[in-house]
Amino acid sequence: MGKSKLRGKDLLKLGFEQGRAVGIALSVMAKHYKRVQRTEKLAILTSILEAPKTFLEDEILGIIAKELVEKKATTTEIALKETRQDYRTYGSQHIQKEAKSQMDIAMRLPVAAAGALMPDAHSGYGLPIGGVLAVENAVIPYGVGVDIGCRMCLSIFDMSASYLKGHFSQFKRDLMEHTRFGMGCEFTNPLDDPIFDRDEFNTIAIAKRLKHRALKQIGTSGGGNHFVEYGMVNITDIHNEFKLPLGKYVAILSHSGSRGLGANIANFYTKKAMEICKLPKQAKHLAWLGLDTQVGQEYWAAMNLAGDYASACHHQIHRRLAKAMGEKPVAMVENHHNFAWKETLADGRSVVVHRKGATPAGKGVLGIIPGSMTAPGFIVRGKGNFDSINSASHGAGRQMSRTKAIKTINRKEIRAELQRNGVTLLGGGIDEAPMAYKDIHTVMAAQRDLVEVIGTFSPKIVRMADD
Repeated sequence: MGKSKLRGKDLLKLGFEQGRAVGIALSVMAKHYKRVQRTEKLAILTSILEAPKTFLEDEILGIIAKELVEKKATTTEIALKETRQDYRTYGSQHIQKEAKSQMDIAMRLPVAAAGALMPDAHSGYGLPIGGVLAVENAVIPYGVGVDIGCRMCLSIFDMSASYLKGHFSQFKRDLMEHTRFGMGCEFTNPLDDPIFDRDEFNTIAIAKRLKHRALKQIGTSGGGNHFVEYGMVNITDIHNEFKLPLGKYVAILSHSGSRGLGANIANFYTKKAMEICKLPKQAKHLAWLGLDTQVGQEYWAAMNLAGDYASACHHQIHRRLAKAMGEKPVAMVENHHNFAWKETLADGRSVVVHRKGATPAGKGVLGIIPGSMTAPGFIVRGKGNFDSINSASHGAGRQMSRTKAIKTINRKEIRAELQRNGVTLLGGGIDEAPMAYKDIHTVMAAQRDLVEVIGTFSPKIVRMADD
């Protein structure tokens, strides 16, 4: 009997696509054909696969056929446009051709309405990092990115530079004690948060499955380029929105996203999008979900949940550290840079704007653009430039891939660079070496039309995941 049992991989070899049809077929065979030989079962399923419509009226096999027919009807074979739409590129001379090629492909999508490439751009999956893409009535999970809601958060304290210097050892201890980094990290006693009262954790199946993991990871940070830093903010705009006098202040800057919750949501719905929206190989990661479909609305709700969870994680990080300092921040700035928003273009069209590694820079909108661990970050005010789709860079951007950095940079060079800039690093891998990043000043010069600077942040103590 065991030898006649079918498995999912047997159906995939026949030509079934991963999805509901496989599960339905296995269930039907196990229930109604348990005494039938394996070869005969495979022959029956092959016949259904080749001509599903002829089995629709079959009392038993019709359920398999119906799923195959419906799936075929909802699976769209889509061709890219012959020529791409024009888009604006900022700092083009500092962007590698791979990132430009990815943006070119994105601008050939039938749903593409407008696009822009930021000066920190480099290649990624589907949409390049630093790519901004506006589409009509759709959302692209990989246009948002795997780390949904990856964001910056800055807290400014009314404390002088001398205080940071005088309490340096205490600040280092606080970072080690009150932050957690890397895959699987969690606090022994995680703090509760109102985010867990959200309906989406009950109404969206994947969010419900991930809630326990999200509960354990709240207030933690990922690996790679995620960090929490103590440093100095220098307010340079007398008309700053914080109403702070010009000068230097102690500050906390954090960079991370939605942890396992966002990553699993991204991969789950990207897979669904790629099943529904068939694109040429070079564009397959740009598969979209229509916002007029149930699955599209489900992803949209899940994406917003993950984005709000990322924000909650940052707030807990800052709350823990502020409590350890015995201080309350006098100002806070935060922004997503892996997300999708419903916005309106200059011509009045309603679109969904994907910013994958790009900072929202609408008129008067505040944001943070970090440099490397030895270079300043910038507090910016958006100018509302429609050519960039109200966007700016999300950082300095990589000039070396992680692999190249590991092969060409050594620990001694990193230590020397940190020492030259008066920065203490806790953790961190070679792939995140300051030399692996572009010059932030060059990046900022390329986007003067997009943002104005109201202050800078200089890192002094940097905490990252261990190598």
